[in-house]
Amino acid sequence: MADEEKNIVLQKLTERFGDDIVATHSDFGDDTALVRRERIVEICAFLRDDPDLLFDFAMDLTGVDYLGEEPRFEVVYHLYSLEKKHRVRIKARVPEEDPVIDSVIPVWVGMDWFEREAYDMYGIIFRDHPNLKRILMYEEFEGHPLRKDYPKARRQPTVGPLE
Repeated sequence: MADEEKNIVLQKLTERFGDDIVATHSDFGDDTALVRRERIVEICAFLRDDPDLLFDFAMDLTGVDYLGEEPRFEVVYHLYSLEKKHRVRIKARVPEEDPVIDSVIPVWVGMDWFEREAYDMYGIIFRDHPNLKRILMYEEFEGHPLRKDYPKARRQPTVGPLE
């Protein structure tokens, strides 16, 4: 595959969104773009709808905690085009003091549980999510266990049918 074809995703993103694409790189055939969180829904809709891209399969979404850095959190989207056979990783940084990013459920409804997991584990809030509540931990669980500053020896109250 020619370099021009391989990087069509990053080229089109940069042409369309300019400074809203903070950084890009390619490793081992996977393109990565760091984008401004304020444009995440528009960028994802473009990736899904552009006839040269057609990212119709949202494979995964996860959070990353870069404790000690600012912005502290990163939301990572792994996308694939079934027709075009290319993939892209989209990243958006989210600050600790305002851990909010728009939900991409209007673009890919299948991101529902992935967003809930990132909320549950990291405390990242997905604005306009239709049902943003814990998915892995019980509702009374305090904190977000995948944050790097979560105390590993912390004791949690047991709730449920055992009581």
